[in-house]
Amino acid sequence: MTSPATIDPRSLRNVLGCYATGVAVITARGAGGAHVGVTVNSFSSVSLDPPLVLFSLARKANVLESLMQADRFAVNILAQSQVDVSNRFARPSTAQFVEGEFREGAGGCALLHSSLAQIECDKVSVVEGGDHLIFLGGVTSVALLAPAHPLLFYRGAYGTYQKEHWSQLPAADGSLTEFVVPGWG
Repeated sequence: MTSPATIDPRSLRNVLGCYATGVAVITARGAGGAHVGVTVNSFSSVSLDPPLVLFSLARKANVLESLMQADRFAVNILAQSQVDVSNRFARPSTAQFVEGEFREGAGGCALLHSSLAQIECDKVSVVEGGDHLIFLGGVTSVALLAPAHPLLFYRGAYGTYQKEHWSQLPAADGSLTEFVVPGWG
């Protein structure tokens, strides 16, 4: 097996880009109470009991200090129609909150109205992860919004899926109990 030190970073990025991911905007309250947000595709569930999620953030991210200081964060899972929102929060110079586009959740973080789903969290810990930091959050609230196609990221570009299995959507209460995709565990 090849040593990790000999892996070409561009080759690794190209290979990892073959794993399609969802796109989310992480929001928090920065110093002085200002809303901050950043687009990520490194979001994942960790545990159902207790309910935990994580996201990774580059050490060079302009919002890193605000997220390090925040006690809470929210995850806004984006719909296919939100490419402009994703792009806005991916670029530090344009990461602005538009009046009427969000509401404040119970923890004070911005919840984007047109997102697919929202997860509010208490920050549990931050773990070293190379050129990124890994934020672990304890889920305090969830909301499943209007059904729509998700925004996906694959090989450096946005996309979505075209799969008939997905015509059956989860119940509006957020329960996935009756939601089954044939062939998935």
